[in-house]
Amino acid sequence: MSLREDRAVQVILGRRSIRKFQKDKKIEPEKLDIILECAQAAPTAGGTRPWHFVVVDDRHLLDALAEAHPYGKMLREASLAIVVCGDPTLSDHARYWEEDCSAAMQNILLASYALGLGSVWLGVHNSPGRPEAIRQVLGIPDCINVLSIAAIGYPAEVKEPHRGYDSNKVHHNKW
Repeated sequence: MSLREDRAVQVILGRRSIRKFQKDKKIEPEKLDIILECAQAAPTAGGTRPWHFVVVDDRHLLDALAEAHPYGKMLREASLAIVVCGDPTLSDHARYWEEDCSAAMQNILLASYALGLGSVWLGVHNSPGRPEAIRQVLGIPDCINVLSIAAIGYPAEVKEPHRGYDSNKVHHNKW
């Protein structure tokens, strides 16, 4: 077996941003549980686990999220969304909530693909007005930061795996 044939490597290289979903095809609860378990297996600074996850599978709320996020129209077709939030008040490591929650988001995307689902990462945190819009739709408290949304569903499109890398972006030992 070549290194490229390793299942973990295939999942990482095969995961692509999917924006077209089979509408109204529900995701099995067992798959959602595994995705959430994988999200919470992500590393965190000082083991703080500052994340909160809002799972949205109500069609009206998914449509409202699609309206609230200017690049989230695929939420109208997605089976569900997971909104990744962070509590910056947890311990001395609070300044790392964004990195910690980003690692959880990456695990959500990889686990979704490994389970035969498609997903796409929708940024929220660093876009003016976007966190407030998402917070309003879902009733997220002001003290909790909204990082991003994963739109998830059964894919209605197929994309080729990533191949190779740009060696111009790699520096050894020094720039």
